[in-house]
Amino acid sequence: MDLPEALANVVNDFASAPPELRIELLVEHAEGLPPLPDHLAQAPDQLEQVVECQTPFFLTTEVDDHDRVTLWFDCPPQAPTMRGFAGILSTGLNGASVDEVLAVPGDFHLTMGLGEAISPLRLRGMDAILVRLKRQLVEHRAG
Repeated sequence: MDLPEALANVVNDFASAPPELRIELLVEHAEGLPPLPDHLAQAPDQLEQVVECQTPFFLTTEVDDHDRVTLWFDCPPQAPTMRGFAGILSTGLNGASVDEVLAVPGDFHLTMGLGEAISPLRLRGMDAILVRLKRQLVEHRAG
């Protein structure tokens, strides 16, 4: 699977961890999710809600002049699974090019062994998050 290096490292960490430790890894990524910057925290209407998630989950993408992506997520601390997935995407994709993010397979998380650790409903929410991110990037590119 062709993934940006940072995301490939995260995927490998999960895949090589025993199943019983994958939830702990997910929680670590939840705790490492950066807070929204002031310009987004003060303008929440700039964030898109991912309605497929059971949890109130919001995101936005920013692209710099060098076609590099920054992802921002807003998800309550009471939702560590979804915050964890946001943390994985933040760690793995921030700084990647638009093309690299668009090339990430929609089911990349299955190779992480998360299907053994979390419910199919949560996995569908993860799919929806990646779909939204990619759509925003396609729209950005279209102008």
